[in-house]
Amino acid sequence: MTTVKWKTKLAILATGFLSFIGILIETSMNVTFPTLMHEFHVDLATIQWVTTGYLLLVTIVMSTTSYLIKRFDTQKIFFTAALMCLLGTLLCAIAPNFPTLMLGRWLEAIATGLSTPTLFHIITSQIPAYKLGIYTGFATMVTSFAPALGPSYGGIINNYTSWRFIFWGVVPIIILVMLTGMFTIKLPARHDNSRFDFLGLIILASLMITLIVSIDQGGKNRFNSWQFGGGLILVLFLLIIFLQHLKNGHRQLLNFTILQTPLIGLRAVNFFILQFINIGISFVIPILAEETLQANSMTAGLVLLPGSILGAIISPFAGSIYDHYGSWPPLLISNVAILIGAILFASTVPQMTLGLILFFYCFMRGGFNFGYGNTMSDASKLVAPASQPDVNSLFNTLQQYAGSLGTGIMSAVVSAQQINLHKTTANVAASAAKGCQLDFVILIILAGVALGTTIIGERILRKANH
Repeated sequence: MTTVKWKTKLAILATGFLSFIGILIETSMNVTFPTLMHEFHVDLATIQWVTTGYLLLVTIVMSTTSYLIKRFDTQKIFFTAALMCLLGTLLCAIAPNFPTLMLGRWLEAIATGLSTPTLFHIITSQIPAYKLGIYTGFATMVTSFAPALGPSYGGIINNYTSWRFIFWGVVPIIILVMLTGMFTIKLPARHDNSRFDFLGLIILASLMITLIVSIDQGGKNRFNSWQFGGGLILVLFLLIIFLQHLKNGHRQLLNFTILQTPLIGLRAVNFFILQFINIGISFVIPILAEETLQANSMTAGLVLLPGSILGAIISPFAGSIYDHYGSWPPLLISNVAILIGAILFASTVPQMTLGLILFFYCFMRGGFNFGYGNTMSDASKLVAPASQPDVNSLFNTLQQYAGSLGTGIMSAVVSAQQINLHKTTANVAASAAKGCQLDFVILIILAGVALGTTIIGERILRKANH
């Protein structure tokens, strides 16, 4: 059996921690929204771009990594990511206004967009197949500790000092990670001389941005407004252009043809929904806790901590189950647990307490971590080694856009309930509760679809084995 070198382990750790920092800051910022709204004099529909805009740019950057990983040495990609993370974090820490804060967040988005696919590229390229589930689970655990710590980290700092120390606090870690990665990452590129699909990137980015902006307009002007309807028409038009480009273009930004394999397509849908629910729920819960239950930002963050830690601990265990028993047990547990959690949230909003949020979130987070890493691991095993970077890049692009879309939709639904609202404490609490309950109903529907993909996928596997 092939052993894994310590340099490889440290390379995975360095890249994982760079992704960790991006997710840590992203989830830390969710609990600071009321503070940022007051300091920068903007509303919820605007401040949510701190997360939505970040995730959107992460998605766009990730869509280029299939090409970048083949064209450039992994060490160069990592160094670029680490440098962007450092510069963006420093800019956010000193931001005098909202546009400067967003500029810093965009630089951090470039970093995360490069580092996360690089992490999984190192694993799929340098880890033997019989240990793939465990190492993917470990990578998922590292990045899962970020959402475990993020809301608590952000809430405590925001409550006792200033939100700016969210950024100052990670600067030493970024420098340490940068040095570790530069000395341990030695994975060369294939130096593929294929040309980059700039037209595809422009069309795809336009499509993604237009959809998010349209949803944002629905939250600001209601979902029956011309702004929302007109935006959806433009989205449909761009989608048709993009599909034509996929059909006729000689260069492809992402290898969407791998989705023609039914099982990979089902895993991609499941993966997308898992991340949509994961990021969406982490946005909704602080809003529910702070605006409806009148908790402070520290409490709103701490209530997510037990479930997030549980999920992080589960990841390697779930990977081990996958290695020994295949995809069916962990993916079934994952999707059933998420469906139960979403139903519990939606059915108890009028009676909601912080204790119930903590308990229900354990179902959601535990379920997410049972399926998240294993879904992508399973898809990567269904293609030839040369196509694994394509799976890596496509799935990471899907999951980041799922997060951006999840935050955008969850925010828009809540914002739509507060249009023309006379903003007393009672009115804001009632409208937030109604919006959050509608969000949970959306999550129930998506969880049901995800469970369906798992059941259909298992039937396909059983037919193939007979």
